[in-house]
Amino acid sequence: MVATFKIAVLGAQGVGKSAIVRQFLYNEFSEVCVPTTARRVYLPAVVMNGHVHDLQIMDFPPITAFPGRACPGHSSRAGPGLIPLCTWQEWADVCCRGLRSVHAYILVYDICCFDSFEYIKTIRQQILETRVIGTSETPIIIVGNKRDLQRGRVIPRWNVSNLVKKTWKCGYIECSAKYNWHILLLFSELLKSVGCARCKHVHTTIRFQGALRRNRCTIM
Repeated sequence: MVATFKIAVLGAQGVGKSAIVRQFLYNEFSEVCVPTTARRVYLPAVVMNGHVHDLQIMDFPPITAFPGRACPGHSSRAGPGLIPLCTWQEWADVCCRGLRSVHAYILVYDICCFDSFEYIKTIRQQILETRVIGTSETPIIIVGNKRDLQRGRVIPRWNVSNLVKKTWKCGYIECSAKYNWHILLLFSELLKSVGCARCKHVHTTIRFQGALRRNRCTIM
């Protein structure tokens, strides 16, 4: 039986989350930044250690708040900067459909943009606050993109890694979507984190099976 894993990719505008997905799927990168305005769903099949796994990768546009979280007194408008506010309206937003039923979250920030890190910090907290009590915790991996621009880094790597791994108890990976650096590592670690026993090897190999690769993208 082929296991299917649903993955949500979230991040502020311009952090390169869509570039990460496209680099992983198609080995391509564009210098032109096209903002994500609608949810995109990709349905590839991936082979890890000789076993087939279906993935449902959902690339979401920036959201004002994680669906299901309500804070009395807050409006649905986005506040200053990139920080999300709390609202029930996200439930009715088609862009957020399926966001709460995924098996893992990839939260992407730009290592050269402090506001983008604050954005995923807030989204992560809201994910935890909306988790149903008694259910297993959904894995979250924090991804620092644009490692190729590390001279413009705004937060030291050690500080972020220490916070994410020790305090947040999340996985942390830095990558470069532009140069395809650590992209496969990111998705390998992601599949391990969702409890796929067949993927829990020290040297995990990941590749697309040509006959099973489905280059389908659904825009919602």
